[in-house]
Amino acid sequence: MRKAERLFQLVNLIRARQPITAAELAERLDVSVRSIYRYIDDLSVNGIPIYGEAGVGYRLDENFELPPLTLTSAELEALTLATDMLSRAVGNDLSRAAQSLLAKIYASLPDARARGGDGAVLAFTTPFDDAHKARWDKLHQAITERTALEIDYFSLERRRTRRAVFPLGLLYWGGKWTLVAWCCLRGDYRSFRVDLIQSLQRAESPPPPAHASLTDYLRRQQQAWQPDEATDNTLSAEEK
Repeated sequence: MRKAERLFQLVNLIRARQPITAAELAERLDVSVRSIYRYIDDLSVNGIPIYGEAGVGYRLDENFELPPLTLTSAELEALTLATDMLSRAVGNDLSRAAQSLLAKIYASLPDARARGGDGAVLAFTTPFDDAHKARWDKLHQAITERTALEIDYFSLERRRTRRAVFPLGLLYWGGKWTLVAWCCLRGDYRSFRVDLIQSLQRAESPPPPAHASLTDYLRRQQQAWQPDEATDNTLSAEEK
């Protein structure tokens, strides 16, 4: 990755997660903390208003705006294809946002590409039904608001369970969404196929442990997937 691209990513990370520490930035960009310090110095020299506070992290001036992006044809095709696919495979709220974004992209184009998606790569994805979209929206809202839900779940093994969970993230696996959650019943991470959730509602439940997060779940999954001759276990089972 070119240095200019890394600096652009760095600015976007700070904007999205400020305040954010040098250690967090280094982990996300897969570079050393010393490199982050150099990048911050480079940005400051070039007039990017980044401020750092010891023990807190870096933040940008609230009035700072990045200049408009210039996209190549390949980048534009990737963006429009991904946005179009996204609009068919999520809940109503994010679907409408994706469609609005797609319209803005085409409206901003100065040439014939603005007349409507004449790319050579197309994706035909069956849209979710209304019930699935409504369920997806509720899960997404619970993740955003960090609230517990009580779900009624019918597994692939035809077992029906009802339990309280704290939704942590939604993962897309080639046509199927999976909810990653902290299960209050098991006291551990569990994953649930969204299309197998029969119903859900808000629940009152004690908060999960401080370490419970999607990042921690993915880290544990990565460790579990590492080849290990001594053990053959799975840290977080899917509720099929």
